[in-house]
Amino acid sequence: MSDAAIPNARLGEIILDAQHVAKDYHDGTRILHVLRDVSLQVRRGEIVSIVGASGVGKSTLLHVLGAIDRPTRGRVMLNGCDLTALNDRELARVRAQSIGFIFQFHHLLAEFTAQENVVVPALILGRELRPQLEEAARLLTSLGLGDRLTHRPSKLSGGEQQRVALARALVNKPDVILADEPTGNLDTDTAEAVITLLWQHTRDAHRSLVIVTHEPSIARRADRCLRLRDGRLAEEKLEPADN
Repeated sequence: MSDAAIPNARLGEIILDAQHVAKDYHDGTRILHVLRDVSLQVRRGEIVSIVGASGVGKSTLLHVLGAIDRPTRGRVMLNGCDLTALNDRELARVRAQSIGFIFQFHHLLAEFTAQENVVVPALILGRELRPQLEEAARLLTSLGLGDRLTHRPSKLSGGEQQRVALARALVNKPDVILADEPTGNLDTDTAEAVITLLWQHTRDAHRSLVIVTHEPSIARRADRCLRLRDGRLAEEKLEPADN
């Protein structure tokens, strides 16, 4: 990966550090080398976009960075902690406490209200319900959903569901947010609104964001854009956009 200078002068210490990560899958008698040698450092306050062809392994990379999946080789460090050395229970706690996930298809629980969906990561950490419901209400209100707290996902539009997913990712005040095509199923105007909110909440709290996207207009907003090709990352040069 290129060591191009990072333009955002406000960036802090390295918070996420993937070192020579590889991920293989077995398909019958074949071995599929999805990630071959990925090294990536993300600093506190930095926004990194990742682009690449469909099926190249972008989601796999996010899953490895977020400790949803383990690398075949290499290691991933978060706040100086080697995630590859943790057991499954320890990884689950790290995910809930330090990493916020936003997926293309929301993954909201159909039987829960918007407010209840948001507090799920906090409950995984054993936090008291009442203050977490209050925090969920605050977050949802800040995202324009103050009048939708008790609505279930089936009663929400696609954009509203994605904003609930954003609130869920933020509720535990994570260090890193990982977003996988968060606007892939949204119309242009709704996608713009969601991305604006995501950028705002990331910048305001000086969090780090790694976002996979196929939209150049979103990718160029980031501090850096990287392309995943042939299992490796390389700097992608895009015309800058206003944040």
